Amino acid sequence: MGVFVFSLLLMMPLAAPPAKIALGNCESTCGGVDIPYPFGTSYGCHRRGFRVTCDRTHRPPKLFLQSNGPEVLEISVRNATVRVRAVVWSFAAAGSNASDVVKVTVLPSNLRPYALSAARNALVVVGCGFQLQAAARPTTTTRTPFGSCAPSCPAAEPSGLRHGRRECDGVGCCQAPIPAGITSSFHVNLSWLDRNATAAPPPPSWVAPGARMVTVEKEWWSHRRNALAAKMSLLLSSARGADGLVIPAVLDWALNASSCAAAAKRSDFGCVSKNSECVNSTSSAAAGYVCRCNDGYDGNPYLPGGCQDPRMRLAPGVFLSMGVGIGMCLLLLVLAAIYAIKRLRARKVKKVREYFFKQNRGLLLQQLVDKDIAERMIFKREELEKATAKFDEARILGGGGHGTVYKGILLNQHVVAIKKSKFVIQKEIDEFINEVAILSQINHRNVVKLFGCCLRDRVYEFIPNGTLYAHLHVGGSQRSLPWKDRLRIAFEVADSLAYLHSAASISIVHRDTKTSNILLDDRLTAKVSDFGASRGIAVDQSSVTTGIQGTHGYMDPEYCYTARLTDKSDVYSYGVMLVELLTRKKPSMYMSPEGASLVVHFTMLLNQDKLYDILDEQVIEEGEDEV
Repeated sequence: MGVFVFSLLLMMPLAAPPAKIALGNCESTCGGVDIPYPFGTSYGCHRRGFRVTCDRTHRPPKLFLQSNGPEVLEISVRNATVRVRAVVWSFAAAGSNASDVVKVTVLPSNLRPYALSAARNALVVVGCGFQLQAAARPTTTTRTPFGSCAPSCPAAEPSGLRHGRRECDGVGCCQAPIPAGITSSFHVNLSWLDRNATAAPPPPSWVAPGARMVTVEKEWWSHRRNALAAKMSLLLSSARGADGLVIPAVLDWALNASSCAAAAKRSDFGCVSKNSECVNSTSSAAAGYVCRCNDGYDGNPYLPGGCQDPRMRLAPGVFLSMGVGIGMCLLLLVLAAIYAIKRLRARKVKKVREYFFKQNRGLLLQQLVDKDIAERMIFKREELEKATAKFDEARILGGGGHGTVYKGILLNQHVVAIKKSKFVIQKEIDEFINEVAILSQINHRNVVKLFGCCLRDRVYEFIPNGTLYAHLHVGGSQRSLPWKDRLRIAFEVADSLAYLHSAASISIVHRDTKTSNILLDDRLTAKVSDFGASRGIAVDQSSVTTGIQGTHGYMDPEYCYTARLTDKSDVYSYGVMLVELLTRKKPSMYMSPEGASLVVHFTMLLNQDKLYDILDEQVIEEGEDEV
C-alpha cells in the first residue's frame, strides 16, 4: 500500500496544469469566467472584434463584451457562442385603440461579429390583454412578422400555476422563435386588445400591469424550475431584470467576413492548431468562418497545439505520464522485491550466524579453561570486515579448500592474518572449535599466536614469509633454503613439539606436522600452525583412539593401523619432515624406482651407507662434516 501511495505521489508532478486557453501571459479569467483566445482583455491578446472588458469595480469582477456590450456569462470556443445576461423589456399599458411600435436593441450597432442565436434563443412575452408581433423592421402589410403571440389571463390565478409542468402555455405567457441575422435590433408591434375602452383593461390582481419581454436561451428556459421562476418573477414584478434573476441569452460569433477558402490564403488565418479544420459559419452571425478541432480532438483550435486528444490531457501526455508512472511503480515493486529478498537473506544469514555464534561460542566456553580469555577473543564481524576492506581480493595471502587467508589491519594498527573458513560439514566446525580452544592455551615463540575468532573466522599473528614448504621446494636454478637455516628451523620445530607434548597444561598432539604447516617470519623463524586436527591427551593417559587424520606421506603407520594417537605420531611426522629437509624430496609425492616411499627409500640407503645418493646437493655442499 505504501509503495502504491508513494508511486502516486511520484506521478503527481507529471500532471501538467490545464491546457492554456489564452495567448502567452494574457489574462485568461475574470470573475470565474474563462477568456479563451480569440477573446482577450488587452492589446495583442485578442483578434479584432473580440475584445472583452474585465470590470473590477464589481465584487466579484464582471466580464463585458468590448466596453459597452452585455455582461458575459460564458464563452464557448467549441460552439462559437457567448452566453450573455439578457435584458428584460417592459411595456406600459396604453389607451384604447392603442398600439406600440418599439425598436428593441439587442446589441450595440458597433458590436461585431455577434448576432442573436436563432437556434439557441426564443422570444418570451409575459403579460395580459395584448397581441405581440415581432419583425426585423417595422411591420407593414408587405412584411411578415417573424413572431406573434397573445397571452391570456383569467380573472383568478389558475390553480397550479406556480407549480405547473408547462413553462409557457399561453396563460400569462407566450413565446415565439427568433430569426437568423439579428445583429443589433428588431421591432415589436404591441397591440392592446380592448379597443372600445378609454383605457387599457385593468389586469387581474395576480398580474403586474403592462407587458414584459425577453430574449432567452431556450435550453435554460425549458428547464422547469428556471422557467417557473422566471415566469412568476416577470408576471408579478415590473422591475427590470426580473428581481435580480439572471436570465441568459446566447450570441453566435464568427471570424472575418469571408469563407474558409478565402481566409486560408490570408496571413491572419485563425485555424492555427494542428488537428483542426475550418468550417464556414452557418449561424446567425455575419458571414465568416469558425474553427473546430477534428473528430477525436478537443481544445482551442485558435491556438498552436490547442487541439488535443482528450486522452492526452496530462502534459507531455497521459500516455507518457502513465508510462513513467507505471515504470515508477514497476521500479518500486522491483526495488521492494529486492529489498524484501535482501531482508530475507539478511535474516537468514543472521539466524545462521546466531546459530554458529551460539554453537561455536558455547563450545569455546566449554573447552577453554579461562572464560575471560574466551570473551576477549571474540571479534565482531564488522571489525574483521573493516580490517580486510570487506575481504577484498587484493588482501588475499593464500588459501585452500577449507578457507581463504587475508591480510588485515586492526583498529590498533596491528597487522594480522585472518582465515575465513568455508564450513561445509560438522567435522570442519569441530576442527575450527578445536583449533581455537587449543591455541588459546598455547604461548610459545615457535607456535603461531591466535588473537581471536568471529563465528567462522580466525585472527592470527601475521607471518609474512610464507611456508617452509615454499622456501624449500624452489624451482629452476634458484637456491633453496640454506643448510644452517634448515638445521635451525628443525631445532625450533622440535622445541615447539616438545612444548606441546609436555610443557602445556595438557599434552597436545599436532597430528599434521609437515613443512606446509610451518610458517616463517621475516627472520625465517619457524611458527607451527594449523591446529585443526590437533588433539589433547590428558596427563594420566598415553594415547587416545580417534579417527585417522593427517597428510599422506607424513602419517605414522602404527597410528594408521591402530587409530591410537600418541605423541610419537608427531615424532614420526617430524622425522619425515627432517628427511624432507635433508633430501628436498616431497614425501606425499615421492616414489623410488623400486616403488618405495621416501621414508622407506631413505632408510634403505642409510642402511646401505649410500645416503649421499638421496641427499640434497646443497645440503652436502653447505653441511660438509655436519651432515
